[in-house]
Amino acid sequence: MAKKSKIAKDRQRREVVARHAERRAELKEVIRTDPVNRAEAQRALQRLPRDASPTRLRNRDAVDGRPRAYFRAFGLSRLRLRELAHNGELPGVRKSSW
Repeated sequence: MAKKSKIAKDRQRREVVARHAERRAELKEVIRTDPVNRAEAQRALQRLPRDASPTRLRNRDAVDGRPRAYFRAFGLSRLRLRELAHNGELPGVRKSSW
């Protein structure tokens, strides 16, 4: 189980990213296409909050917030994935044995 503060901070970051996503996309497009206004758009992009960048997000286990060993297909960590697969709670997943 991850610290509650880390889970809360990650949730807050996701909200900030979502709130500023449209503005970031507009500024990035100006930077890419308009050489006249590029410098101004870069300054505006730098003035946005640091946490507005999607690269600041961390994939975490949906159940307990564990940040390592994350499986994107399931949204779970390896520990939770194994536990749920053993219990038969993941549709289409079977524990192999040979």
